[in-house]
Amino acid sequence: MSIKPLEIADIESKAGNIYEAVVIAAKRARQINDEEKLEYNQRIQPIVEQEVEDETVVSKDKQNVSLDFEMRKKHTERGLEELMASSLEFRLRTDEVEEEKE
Repeated sequence: MSIKPLEIADIESKAGNIYEAVVIAAKRARQINDEEKLEYNQRIQPIVEQEVEDETVVSKDKQNVSLDFEMRKKHTERGLEELMASSLEFRLRTDEVEEEKE
């Protein structure tokens, strides 16, 4: 797996500063992780139930599902890609606080 370098200035241009951009990408990565965890559990549930009923079943299906998820891009990489593609909508918490004060 190769590492693709990103220009800090490009990342920074997507948010107010580099720190905000990193937080935004990290929050999106957590959301992606949660979504994939739900999908994984939904796909693995019938296999686990079948294994409980019949102990002689080989867990090849479980391995195939796991391999499918391992072959996907990492959550942090996908979060950064979405940020760089400007496909994320976000609000900064400081903006909300200022609006409430007015």
